[in-house]
Amino acid sequence: MRPVPPGPAFGTDAPVSTGRPGALRRLGERLTRSSHDFEAAELRRESADLGVVHIVDARPRTRVTVCGEVRSVTLRPREETPALDVEVWDGTESLHLVWLGRRRIAGIVPGIKVQATGRITTRRKVVTMFNPAYEIIGRAGQTHG
Repeated sequence: MRPVPPGPAFGTDAPVSTGRPGALRRLGERLTRSSHDFEAAELRRESADLGVVHIVDARPRTRVTVCGEVRSVTLRPREETPALDVEVWDGTESLHLVWLGRRRIAGIVPGIKVQATGRITTRRKVVTMFNPAYEIIGRAGQTHG
């Protein structure tokens, strides 16, 4: 009599799990994901690689460094003090960077990646950082380093 190998019943086609999805499943997932999902995943990965805080994890009244892509740049004209409002998205949530007294900042345009450090606040239910220190780190889709 022959010994029976351990594991699933001998001679059956029971799947063996390796803990990772198979190549075909990963390919299927990649083909069915939207470009928005790809971009969000890439921005989250870049933030993790740079060691910065994801915007969704930033708590009010804390000083953090975040990184993301500039989505919009808006000048909010005021009678006494203009304000430059820049929306940044890191793949988890949006954050508004507001520079008081500025009409524009060279290099800050939609599509650019920026790293900003400052204190998080919520203003009118919008996550905001006033007058942050910043660094332009490249264009979207371009790796930093």
